[in-house]
Amino acid sequence: MRSTTLSLTTNKKNGAVIGGSIFFDKKVMHVNHVNLIGKVTSAPRFYETENGRSVAQLSISTQETYLDADGQTKKRTHWHRVVAWGRWVKVIEELVNEGMELAVEGKLTTRFYVRDGIKQFISEVEVNDLVII
Repeated sequence: MRSTTLSLTTNKKNGAVIGGSIFFDKKVMHVNHVNLIGKVTSAPRFYETENGRSVAQLSISTQETYLDADGQTKKRTHWHRVVAWGRWVKVIEELVNEGMELAVEGKLTTRFYVRDGIKQFISEVEVNDLVII
């Protein structure tokens, strides 16, 4: 029987993970991928950017279950900002309502704006695919 080990090292220049496997040569791996399954917590909002692009924004909550220090089962809720562009705006506009369960696949994006002279940062999941459950 052949024994193989997977070795992961870090690139000293940019901190990226370099992975080795039995299938691929060592390559630098950069991944920005998010999968969420949760409940829509408020009615989606729709906007148009200054250059005329349509955008939909919504919030999804997810829950995780864990054991606390005493061994008791606890639930923790997380809220996620979700943004959709292009064809997904029309889908959300026609089909998505508060309380629905969605599966969202996309990438994490960060943007900023200035309010009252203070720079505000927002991280949100940009939709690549969406399934109504």
